[in-house]
Amino acid sequence: MRILIITNKFPYPPKDGGVIAKLAIITGLYQSNCQITVASMNTLKHYTDPDTLPQNIKKMADFRAHKTNTNISILTALKNLIFSKLPYNAERFINKDFSNFLIKILKEKEFDIIQLEGLYLCPYIQTVKKITNTPVSYRAHNIEHEIWDRTVENTDNPIKKWYLKILAERLKKFEKNFINKYDFLVPISHRDASILNSYGNTKPFHVCQTGIEISKTTLAPALDNTPTLFHLGGLDWTPNQQGLIWFLDNCWETIIALMPELIFRIAGRNAPDWFINKITQFKNVEFCDEIADASQFFADNTIMVVPLLAGSGMRIKIIEGMAYKKAIISTSIGAEGIDAIHKKEIFIANSATEFIEGVNYLLKNPDEISIIAENAYNFVSEKFNNTILTKDLLKFYESNIPNA
Repeated sequence: MRILIITNKFPYPPKDGGVIAKLAIITGLYQSNCQITVASMNTLKHYTDPDTLPQNIKKMADFRAHKTNTNISILTALKNLIFSKLPYNAERFINKDFSNFLIKILKEKEFDIIQLEGLYLCPYIQTVKKITNTPVSYRAHNIEHEIWDRTVENTDNPIKKWYLKILAERLKKFEKNFINKYDFLVPISHRDASILNSYGNTKPFHVCQTGIEISKTTLAPALDNTPTLFHLGGLDWTPNQQGLIWFLDNCWETIIALMPELIFRIAGRNAPDWFINKITQFKNVEFCDEIADASQFFADNTIMVVPLLAGSGMRIKIIEGMAYKKAIISTSIGAEGIDAIHKKEIFIANSATEFIEGVNYLLKNPDEISIIAENAYNFVSEKFNNTILTKDLLKFYESNIPNA
């Protein structure tokens, strides 16, 4: 099958959940002998030189990249607020030059399916349909407005809260506006499928969760056995910032009073200075910045903490942590879309008391950490096998596309 995948961020290197999800689907389709073309915005913030791609990645697809400025600026945000009805974080990805870039590819090649990776590519459905009758699939990575609705609930600053509420309301209208404008809907979780169907989706849909290649999650040897907590994720993402600060403000002092030697390591890319200054004020907190080797970081630390108060879709980093045999404590929001069982494959905590009790229990019962970690590994091996998930998606396409 000939597939065009359109992304709003270059799908390499796999250092955040969105890129991991994009690269996973490309890998699975390549392994299923599909002919893949990838058309990506190559944003200034996450710029990758396609010529530097490792050969094992480069061979999987014809990677086309268009350098695109999607940077946030106060001036353009203000103009958007006053003069536009579009959500600013969507409007940043509407680019005439990128539209022309897509048109050129569509005139050059023929495809059996065109797959849009995320909501912010949906404005290009109109562009695509003017050029070709090829079916368009919308792969919904989350319910975008839900992230911001939840962020509003956990924001105290009244001005910021007011602005985020406007953003969330615009995003909801924007999201609903594209219902049924695609030909196929591919949500990333069953929960998201239910929500999008409740918004009026009538197109064929198939839930395709992000898979992982278990064989690639080689467990690096730990450097020591000193228990630690850790978090790994994009630190420029508001929900991650918000959740970590909540955890430190409400849980950390009590936890280290119980276990004074415990260290909390926080790693991720693009952390702003204000966030670094905030978290490093806390005792026993180490900021590790962007790490070179995720497998070693997983191996060197004990319990993964995911204190998300906002979000939608599914957290790829939790799946990755499970594949590396880590015990994980997460909020229900953090664990959405994964369906792991509390105290079997994951620990769920939705209050400061539950986080404190969960950390204390696991560290006082190291055998329980091993049991949870092993159960987590078996769970993702069975439920999130990337090869199987991608083949099921292809079967869905083949059954719905004539002569595919």
